[in-house]
Amino acid sequence: MSELRELYQEYVLDHGKNPRNFRYPEGATHTADGYNPLCGDKITVQVRLDGDVIADLGFQGQGCAISTASASTMTEAVKGKTLGEARDYFEKFIAMVKGEEEPDLSSDELETLSVFAGVAEFPMRVKCATLAWHTLTAALEGKAEVSTE
Repeated sequence: MSELRELYQEYVLDHGKNPRNFRYPEGATHTADGYNPLCGDKITVQVRLDGDVIADLGFQGQGCAISTASASTMTEAVKGKTLGEARDYFEKFIAMVKGEEEPDLSSDELETLSVFAGVAEFPMRVKCATLAWHTLTAALEGKAEVSTE
């Protein structure tokens, strides 16, 4: 088994069983519900903005290990970032898990996200990995819900 695949499995298991920010933040200013009908993943993402900065965020819901691990990782990566930085992370993450391009992994957060690059090998799991990201984007755009379909 390759080292990257082993790291991926360990990381997904850890974040899937012990998700970070699995809670709703106090004073949330933006909320959206996400649903992946293919896998049955359901998630709610809540965000508290302070001006142009994601001051806090969290999520709750039910999903497969990939969906939960991706949501957990996303909350860690974008907390404290500006809306522009979060949008940039979204675009790079989506392109990476779809196998469209090699992302610029110049920051520690983006390097951490690279553990999900292997999802591109499993097209049926891409929607699991991207659900939280699409839900975050929907929340920030004022949309109440989003689906991966």
